[in-house]
Amino acid sequence: MKHIGRLIVTLCAVLLGVLTVVAPAQADPKLPENYNFFGGIPYELQHPGGSLPGSNDFSCKPTAEHPRPVVLVHGTGGAKTTNWGSYVPMLKNRGYCVFALTYGALPGLPWPFTAVGGMDRIQVSAAQLAKFVKRVRAATGAKTVDLIGHSQGTYMPTYYLKYLGGADKVTNYISLAPLWKGTGSLTPQMSELGRLLGDVPMPMCIGCGGMLPGSSMNKKIWRGGSPYVKGVKYTNIMTRYDEAVVPYTAGYVRARKGEQVKNIVVQDTCSQDYSDHMAIAGSRRAAYFALNALDPAHPVTVPCEFVPPFTGQS
Repeated sequence: MKHIGRLIVTLCAVLLGVLTVVAPAQADPKLPENYNFFGGIPYELQHPGGSLPGSNDFSCKPTAEHPRPVVLVHGTGGAKTTNWGSYVPMLKNRGYCVFALTYGALPGLPWPFTAVGGMDRIQVSAAQLAKFVKRVRAATGAKTVDLIGHSQGTYMPTYYLKYLGGADKVTNYISLAPLWKGTGSLTPQMSELGRLLGDVPMPMCIGCGGMLPGSSMNKKIWRGGSPYVKGVKYTNIMTRYDEAVVPYTAGYVRARKGEQVKNIVVQDTCSQDYSDHMAIAGSRRAAYFALNALDPAHPVTVPCEFVPPFTGQS
């Protein structure tokens, strides 16, 4: 789980120490698309606690072309702004109603710690997601939503689906760098602690122990012998160079009878893609795979192009 500390330190340093000017909103409804994992940070700097332009418009009504709102669920250390600089404009420009929340920020702390989510227990975060989806459905009139999650945001929503009534409220469940089997395999001792003691809180990240293989939370995720829920369509988008979900195949779980699952390893179709755990949530390639999962009837061409680690910028 070394990436957690690195990500938190990087994020806090940027939030506290960098002042990047954000261009004012333009009259043109098309938002600039910036495929860079860190593309949302400047907006958070200028608008602490705000929402990226194009997201969280609760007056947005889904269309016949895109009948379900998309809810973005960030990873550990992320937020509704900092994790989704690539995805919000891409989805909004294509006619989707886009919503994003910051979940699991530790209570009682000032900004910028309010922009460091995924720290609380997974049960707490899942309850926050359930409340947010309820609000989105009420505002849009949609029966179900589509989820796009990254890292912990691929894992935590399963608790919502299996234990908090979310199973019939989600149609597509798209995961960037999923960790269904848990992560922490680089440190077998931590995995053994997870097996013996259940969820092991970690410094600054109370809920991270729940992502260890063998933890009590991981067993809850696998209730019924699978992390999946029948009736929900799953797409897992993975990278061989994931340094946080180790091995990356922790997210590669095949469907059982009655389940709908598509597993994608980005290098299988492009050897130039060097995405790591963060870059996969910023690259155009992974984003276009996600677009095709949302609307398989109208696929876009996924480009094979050089994708660097860390930023995924193209």
